[in-house]
Amino acid sequence: MPVNAGFFMKPYWIKTHWLIKKLFPEYIWSIPSGNKTVYLTFDDGPTPEITQWVLDKLEPYNAKATFFCIGHNIASHRDIFQKVIAAGHTVGNHTYNHMNGWKTDHDTYLDNVAKCEQEMAGINKQLFRPPYAKASRSQSRALRKMGYRIVMWDVLSADFDQTITPEQCLENVLRNIRPGSVVIFHDSVKAFENLQFALPKTLAYLKENGFAMEAIQ
Repeated sequence: MPVNAGFFMKPYWIKTHWLIKKLFPEYIWSIPSGNKTVYLTFDDGPTPEITQWVLDKLEPYNAKATFFCIGHNIASHRDIFQKVIAAGHTVGNHTYNHMNGWKTDHDTYLDNVAKCEQEMAGINKQLFRPPYAKASRSQSRALRKMGYRIVMWDVLSADFDQTITPEQCLENVLRNIRPGSVVIFHDSVKAFENLQFALPKTLAYLKENGFAMEAIQ
């Protein structure tokens, strides 16, 4: 059974507040380039059937994305992980057990990141996203010293939130997406109902409005 504990406690920001970006400039929140490019990201996979569904939806749009993978799920579903790589997408580290850094001591957290890295077998582009967006200052400093770039997001779809409608999930994205936005979805069981509705319509919207969809490198 895949780990898919991808949720955030309310309240949460759909559009990351400018003050948070200013307070934590060492994190990647968006990637401005002057071009109409957005960066779709998917957390918590690989997940049987769901990750493949995401790959199938991205392919017709020539959309490349970044998948922040849980090490336990890579170990359990290595074939799906390899399909993500083969399709030309980028992968990042999301810890081995979807760990909350605020509730985990420093060394245990870093060991869990390293364990996920081992499962990725050198494929990781040194991208890291902390589950729940929670890593301590010391954990973050250590990860950056290890060469990781810590990727947060500019737009949260909230697909994981089972109290919102699929229509609201879509609106969260379309109302807030801008050139350079890093958008977060989840290829998890919990998020799938909202994702099924929101992702195809997001892809169609982006294509119709001249956006390129690229992976974070």
